[in-house]
Amino acid sequence: MSADENTLRGLIAAAEAAIERGNFADARKTLSDALAAAPSNPEVFSAAGNLILRCGDPPAARALMGQAIALEPRNPRYRVNLAHILRVMQEPAAELQALDEALALDPYYYVANLQKGALLELQGKPKSAAGAYHAALSSLRPGTPVPTVLQPVLERAQRAVRANFQALEDYLQERMKDVRARHSGEAQDRIDDCLAIFVGRKRVYNQQPTMTHFPRLPAISFFDRKDFPWIADVEAATQDIRGELESLLATSLDDFSPYVNYGPETPLNQWKDLNNSRRWSALFLYQDGKRIEQNIARCPLTVAALARAPLVDIPGRAPTAFFSRLEPKTRIPPHTGSSNTRLTVHIPLVIQPDCGFRVGSEVRVWELGQALIFDDTIEHEAWNESDQPRVVMIFDIWNPLLSAAERDLMSVATAGIAEYFDAP
Repeated sequence: MSADENTLRGLIAAAEAAIERGNFADARKTLSDALAAAPSNPEVFSAAGNLILRCGDPPAARALMGQAIALEPRNPRYRVNLAHILRVMQEPAAELQALDEALALDPYYYVANLQKGALLELQGKPKSAAGAYHAALSSLRPGTPVPTVLQPVLERAQRAVRANFQALEDYLQERMKDVRARHSGEAQDRIDDCLAIFVGRKRVYNQQPTMTHFPRLPAISFFDRKDFPWIADVEAATQDIRGELESLLATSLDDFSPYVNYGPETPLNQWKDLNNSRRWSALFLYQDGKRIEQNIARCPLTVAALARAPLVDIPGRAPTAFFSRLEPKTRIPPHTGSSNTRLTVHIPLVIQPDCGFRVGSEVRVWELGQALIFDDTIEHEAWNESDQPRVVMIFDIWNPLLSAAERDLMSVATAGIAEYFDAP
């Protein structure tokens, strides 16, 4: 920083201190010195305009901010500062023009949209105000620092957007009720989800596989049970499967090993708390395509039930089937699976109150023996807030939207990828 810049900052700080003391004459004199020392510095004119406004002279502040804009016309901040002065001067049309000019320079300048929303609220235009507020909120990336002075404005914006979307949702429910009644016997959940996403009650989740993404497969969180005629046969074996599980829990609990077991060289990210922890443990019947004979021998009825499902079969990779045990007060963090060529099936076996499961924006509660079939490449998480362990049977099946040829080809390709990277 040069000496001149230090001097200018000192003069601005001195003027601000004089205003804090209520000594407006000294503040004006100091600002005049700063402007004389930097007649072509837009920042000095902008600072002077803001401070002169605090001295109670909006017209002079407006003129100074106009000078800042003339010196640096591409800076949207000066136009927002001018809009603030025009708010004090009660010139809404000029204020709106200044804000629109700022947004023309930077459509993502959230401060301009916050002030525009507030102005439109004052003008009795709640829908337009909510639109400006929504644009401001959408421009804020997660983690963006927001000045303390703007926090109340941000909270007001959030309330206005929520109220507007609620009003819209109420309007649509009334508008659609006759048509809903006419189609009362047909599924309407996709309509509900579409509107919930539009009004901000749900967010869109896309498939994010950690390995292979098969294109043009729809991102469906939970699949409809009616599309899997074999699932009833697997569910019918729930009591047999549960009986074998109870025997394992009583005699072989130590054989349940941590499901998350990364080495010290691997970044843990969301798995830090569960890595090598028995809070989430598993006992495998099939693991990466390998039969775990010791466990299979103890669970013949479970293996027979699994034989009724179209398990993924990829040499060295699948099938995978295991009992998943989650300790009390434990949460599996949001994560995604490896490939959308397969789906994951949960068969709930030991279920407690306060357990839950989310895939995308849909939350389901496990029910004993009631299968959940979902795409695990969509972000999902699970939790057990009860005081007892929760256990589900988990296995993978082919995505039914793949053709037989696509399954065969992906089986070879997936095995080939593994073989290539396993070789030295």
